[in-house]
Amino acid sequence: MTVRRVQGSEVEYGIAVQGQPHANPMVASTHVVNSYAAAHGLTRRARWDFEEESPLRDARGFDLSRDVADPSQLTDEDMGLANIILTNGARLYVDHAHPEYSSPEVTNPLDVVRWEKAGENVMRLGAELAAQIPGSQPIVLYKNNVDNKGASYGSHENYLMRRDVPFDKIVEHLTPFFVTRQVFTGAGRVGQEQDGSVHAFQISQRADYFEVGVGLETTLKRPIINTRDEPHADPKKYRRLHVIIGDANCSETAIYLKHGTTSLVLAMIEAGFITRSMALAAPVTAVHDISHDPSLTHKVVLADGRTATALELQGEYLELAKAFVAREGSDEQTDDVIRRWESVLERLGRDPMECVRELDWVAKLALLERYRERDNLDWDHAKLHLVDLQYHDIRLHKGLYHQLVRTGRMDRLLTEDQIAAAVVEPPHDTRAYFRGMCLARFSQDIAAASWDSVIFDLPGHDSLQRIPTMEPLRGTEEHVRALFESSSTAAELFSAITGR
Repeated sequence: MTVRRVQGSEVEYGIAVQGQPHANPMVASTHVVNSYAAAHGLTRRARWDFEEESPLRDARGFDLSRDVADPSQLTDEDMGLANIILTNGARLYVDHAHPEYSSPEVTNPLDVVRWEKAGENVMRLGAELAAQIPGSQPIVLYKNNVDNKGASYGSHENYLMRRDVPFDKIVEHLTPFFVTRQVFTGAGRVGQEQDGSVHAFQISQRADYFEVGVGLETTLKRPIINTRDEPHADPKKYRRLHVIIGDANCSETAIYLKHGTTSLVLAMIEAGFITRSMALAAPVTAVHDISHDPSLTHKVVLADGRTATALELQGEYLELAKAFVAREGSDEQTDDVIRRWESVLERLGRDPMECVRELDWVAKLALLERYRERDNLDWDHAKLHLVDLQYHDIRLHKGLYHQLVRTGRMDRLLTEDQIAAAVVEPPHDTRAYFRGMCLARFSQDIAAASWDSVIFDLPGHDSLQRIPTMEPLRGTEEHVRALFESSSTAAELFSAITGR
């Protein structure tokens, strides 16, 4: 029993151009990505390889027709937008109207935190460099999920699972968990309902945007369980669980718990350990109701007629995980996740403010309440919306989250040096190592790359040469470091791998 599994995150950033409220966000996002690429020698010919992507394949056993799919679902089409591969194995690109950073594959929750935080550094520098373009205005990026005009953008998680796990079991056991985990993963929001028309605080930024229980969409009719079946690995062995119900977290602890607890629940589902159902009578309604209640006392109705708070349901998952660990054994990081999970639930139950140093929504609520008390503000006041937004500003001297960190009021799990190293270095224990090292060492000979392949354009070959990387735990430093050390050219590396 362990939290170790191949996983990663994708974060779309909110974007604004100072002094230009009607600026084209797609153009601004392109400036961010291209400015970072130019400054770091990444303006190479390597492109993202879309060939193996299949965003319309549904885990329920069918493919959605391209004729009826929303254009936002066609993520396998090259739109000609900025799209680069970083030496740390990550992908930096423009996703419609937002710059997006997709982390490299890692094997544990703490590494998710590290490489996701590295993405914040990448985005911050990209915005700073874009502002230096002659005639341009400063670009501000926000690690949040809503624009307070009725639109939401995503922060997605990815977890590799065994293919043989029945998908209905995933839906049954993950739905109540996802509905209730927002008590520690929520980023907090001023305003309820999609358009923020109800003047009140809520726990999650994304909760009001979920409308169905299960589905393939990610931008319309958003589902609690997303059914996209695009494993980016050997499809006979693996499925990639694409999780879209989650907020973009600034807090390192929140990111860590989000991925750590989800990894534990997935391990129990794969082992068939969860035998009692915690199914909710109305899961979509429950998502909204739990988010709208920062007191954490709202009781949701289960399918069997019971009622329980989100904390009580999370407590049931926690007790199952503790029993599973006792049976199967554990490791240091798994024990740490369980300890923190239990501690957070206990303290949230006593007084959410006990978690003010660890959880985004609690830290934000504490800031907002100080403004409300000092200036006698109601929840409809514009200043509170500005405080909400400023919490997510990724600029170190402007963002309120960063102010909390700087003044020692927010707990950290990593050092700045660890995060800075992850900006350029790939994880050493997944295939991202091979991808990142290829881009770092032989960029001029890489025609394209993706999660599951690297494509070489080599002298003496009439066609492009693809090296598949279908096994996420192959291509690690242990597997290929000696090959890189003995190869002075891409041709030598290719020959050493293929024998050709």
